[in-house]
Amino acid sequence: MSSRLKEQYQSEIVEALKKKFEYKNIMEVPKLDKIVINMGVGEAKENAKALETAIKDMEIITGQKAVVTRAKKSVANFKIREGMPIGCKVTLRGDRMYEFADRLINLALPRVRDFRGVNPNAFDGRGNYALGIKEQLIFPEIEYDKVDKVRGMDIIFVTTAKTDEEARELLAQFNMPFAK
Repeated sequence: MSSRLKEQYQSEIVEALKKKFEYKNIMEVPKLDKIVINMGVGEAKENAKALETAIKDMEIITGQKAVVTRAKKSVANFKIREGMPIGCKVTLRGDRMYEFADRLINLALPRVRDFRGVNPNAFDGRGNYALGIKEQLIFPEIEYDKVDKVRGMDIIFVTTAKTDEEARELLAQFNMPFAK
C-alpha cells in the first residue's frame, strides 16, 4: 500500500523536474528525504503532564512514537537545567512521510485560519523547508474537546535538492500552497 503522493512523485513529478532542470541522471532529481516535526513544550518544566499530552497529540498526528527532546544547556533566565525534558519530536521517512505530507498539504493547511499560503522564502539555502504551525487543531485526527492547550509545532521538509529553487519546485509539484 503505497501512498498517493509517492505514486504521483514517481509517475509525474520526477519527469517534470527532469525536464525543468535538465538533469542527465535520474539520481539527480531531488526527492523528499524526511520530515521532522518538532514541538517545544515550554511549560513542561513546571508541569510534566503538559509534555505527556503534547507527545500524545504528536503521536496521533504522525502515527509514530515521539521522542522526548531535552535541554542541551542550562538557561537560568528560563529556569531550565541541562537534560530537562522540554519538548518532543518525530522523524518521518518512507511511506509514513508521504502520508503525512499528503494530509498536511491537502487537509490540514487549508484549515488554518486566514490562510493565504505558506512562506515561499522559508528555505535554508540547502534545499530544506521549515514551516511553523500555530495550533495542532488543524489536523483532523485531533479531537477538539480533548485538547488541553493549543500548541504549535515546527515541520521541516528535508530534501535532497542542492538549491532552494529546486526544493521549492519539488514542493510546488506536491501542491504545497506557497503564498504569491
